[in-house]
Amino acid sequence: MSTKFVYSFDEGNKDMRSLLGGKGANLAEMTNIGLPVPQGFTITTEACNDYYENDHKIRKEILDQIDEKLDQLEKEQGKTLGAEQNPLLVSVRSGAVFSMPGMMDTILNLGLNDTSIKGLIESTNNERFSYDSYRRFIQMFSDVAMEVPKYKFENVLERVKEEKGYKFDTELSIDDLKEIVVEFKNIYKKEVGEDFPQDPKKQLLLAIEAVFRSWNNPRAVVYRKLNDIANNLGTAVNIQSMVFGNMGTDSGTGVAFTRNPSTGENKLFGEYLINAQGEDVVAGIRTPQSIDTLKNDMPEMYNQFVEITQILEGHYKDMQDIEFTIEKGKLYILQTRNGKRTAKAAINVVVDLVNAGVIDKEEAIMRIEPGQLDQLLHPTFDQKALKSAELLAKGLPASPGAASGKVYFHADDVVEHAKLGEKTLLVRQETSPEDIEGMVSSEGILTARGGMTSHAAVVARGMGKCCVAGCGELRVDEAAKEIRVGDRVIKEGQFMSIDGSTGCVYLGSIEMTSVEVGGNFGVFMGWVDEIRDMKVRTNADNPRDAKKAIEFGAEGIGLCRTEHMFFEEERIPAVREMILADNVEDRVKALDKLLPFQREDFHGIFKAMDGRPCNIRLLDPPLHEFLPHEDSAIEELAKQMGIRPTELKKRVVDLDEFNPMLGHRGCRLAVTYPEICEMQARAIAQGAILAMKDGHKVVPEIMVPLIGTVNELKMLRPIIEEAVNSELEKAGVEMDYTVGTMIEIPRACVTADEIAEVADFFSFGTNDLTQMGFGYSRDDAGKFLGEYVDKGVLEKDPFQVLDQKGIGKLVEMAVKLGRGTNPELKLGICGEHGGEPSSVEFCYNQGLNYVSCSPFRVPIARLAVAQSTIKKRSGAIERDK
Repeated sequence: MSTKFVYSFDEGNKDMRSLLGGKGANLAEMTNIGLPVPQGFTITTEACNDYYENDHKIRKEILDQIDEKLDQLEKEQGKTLGAEQNPLLVSVRSGAVFSMPGMMDTILNLGLNDTSIKGLIESTNNERFSYDSYRRFIQMFSDVAMEVPKYKFENVLERVKEEKGYKFDTELSIDDLKEIVVEFKNIYKKEVGEDFPQDPKKQLLLAIEAVFRSWNNPRAVVYRKLNDIANNLGTAVNIQSMVFGNMGTDSGTGVAFTRNPSTGENKLFGEYLINAQGEDVVAGIRTPQSIDTLKNDMPEMYNQFVEITQILEGHYKDMQDIEFTIEKGKLYILQTRNGKRTAKAAINVVVDLVNAGVIDKEEAIMRIEPGQLDQLLHPTFDQKALKSAELLAKGLPASPGAASGKVYFHADDVVEHAKLGEKTLLVRQETSPEDIEGMVSSEGILTARGGMTSHAAVVARGMGKCCVAGCGELRVDEAAKEIRVGDRVIKEGQFMSIDGSTGCVYLGSIEMTSVEVGGNFGVFMGWVDEIRDMKVRTNADNPRDAKKAIEFGAEGIGLCRTEHMFFEEERIPAVREMILADNVEDRVKALDKLLPFQREDFHGIFKAMDGRPCNIRLLDPPLHEFLPHEDSAIEELAKQMGIRPTELKKRVVDLDEFNPMLGHRGCRLAVTYPEICEMQARAIAQGAILAMKDGHKVVPEIMVPLIGTVNELKMLRPIIEEAVNSELEKAGVEMDYTVGTMIEIPRACVTADEIAEVADFFSFGTNDLTQMGFGYSRDDAGKFLGEYVDKGVLEKDPFQVLDQKGIGKLVEMAVKLGRGTNPELKLGICGEHGGEPSSVEFCYNQGLNYVSCSPFRVPIARLAVAQSTIKKRSGAIERDK
């Protein structure tokens, strides 16, 4: 039996999205529940993949099925594609499995040619509308199907409007439009080398191929990478009979959300334009009206539309993003999908839906992407600083958050300067899908045109970027690379600040302030904690970070890097004395100066943790990191220490290493200088004793870094225990503590059964484990890893997302070997992967006791753990014990 590659809308449903794409599945579903959907058919994602497998050709079997469905559509509509009388016109639109707004291509009004336009004029009795549709079709087809640059057509349009003194496209006369159509066809012939195609079947085939090709256009590839969408899904193509919003004042088109996509407020939110096609709303070329004003313009249409939005949200049990067209007083629904929303809106919507009994808590938790929470956890403008900021202009608050940066006017410039470490703002007349990389690299986006449903607004909200749109007070000159506001001129590279929650645009950079956790976010995270069954800790080196992490729900410290405490100005002289000492006595004297500093650090951290476990890593980096390397700095330090510069220079040279990350660091320092290990153990014990005297419970976990052989731990554990026990005995107190190691060397994974006999816990340091497992230097890999990912050598940057096939197998081996000899072995992860959702799920599946990450990623990890717990309950994953 041959494969079915083409489905009429009435043959599918919402559960067929992997085959019909999100758009096709929802068109089918809306058809089935009786909503007014213009009819058509969907070419499946399998046909797209077949096109790529068949050397970019559509096979005859698929073409025959397309012809069959086209004949059926013509019969149903009583119209024929390209006919001189009563012609059928169709839209050709992409439809990926997962929503990718604006990333792929659409062609409207297909089927128009020099013959069918006569029939369109006759059937609509509207010559102006017909030629307006024809000029739009020629431009879209040329751009999308034949890659003729859009600006060549826009230049003609702008020239005619300027010559005639028009402000809007709607002012173009019939004669103007006829002239534009001729010029557009001439551009096509010049660029393509042949006349604009008059055969509607040829138009359709070229359009379908163009949509298939758009699956792999650069912006779609970037968007998929950004949103973790697989590259092998393909896109469906939807062929749908056209309805027209540009047939006069009783027609229009718009986009609406059933709730506010920025806040989640349960109120219809959207925009529309009278006498326009959908592209006009999304592109931001004309400023649209709020959906509320439709109540006055067309009350009957408004009431019908409100009723349909309520039906759709009730049916899908989620906020919907709906495209609609009104043709001569008749309402049509062109698309619905789960609406892109900010993290704040996403949380408010699911809490509202749970409270209303529409969904349960587990469904609510599974609906929030963990990475989305990042939007809620970063600073906004400091209110005091804001009072003295200079307000330049005000636009639409299109995507909440705040951002300061240097302004750049082209996506490429933003990418280039962001790579140099600059904070940047992308400033455009309006963004287009081609700007996606610049949008990703920027701190925020500012446009002079466009509304709340413009490309800039929708994409910014989806990626959690701050955005101010439609700021008409700004005169943005992209060619001159400047902004004019009244008499003021802001040049490229100057600082500006934008507030996507208020729409305000300010001159200069503004200080930021930290966030407060509460409200519906607190309610939602409470549900998360009810469900998850693995702990989440934080990486923190001081009481301030520890307290912030506890606010975000951390249940302990998974990594306290003691070396960070050594770099402070008042301590560094003693650290350098210790390093430069050439005998044990002098080294101990220097360490005695450091011990009180370390004791106070640990005292503060234990107080902040207040009974939560605290994993403290002993000194890890190579000693040369604490010394200067420039001659002038060496001379200055020698003078401070009262030694000859030549002596100091010799010591610096002696400590220098060809490959310090594989050199004299970690436990190797403690083996050669056990007095360092002893001082730190004493400081931990003394800090813990002070905290206990203050009435706090303490749970220290002392971690030895970089173990490669069990003998290192066998040598160091007794030194640690003797120092700690001695301090406890002197103070006359008892304290439970554990001693373990960081597993970050491949050999440690392979011999984890031996190490587990001596260690109470393992903490996987996946940053170094990735570095040593791949043989990539973390400091240098940035030069090629981006290209490795782009070219498909690696699926992800392994320093950002745990490589489960390779490094993950080392972790899995260490877990099994370690627990094989020590069933009570506590296991955690403290590398950067501890806050990355897919890596967290992997750790969960391996049966780790906790993950640890930076304070601002703690809520992300909590949610990722809860989702893993729900998947385990449903049987989707199995957690090791």
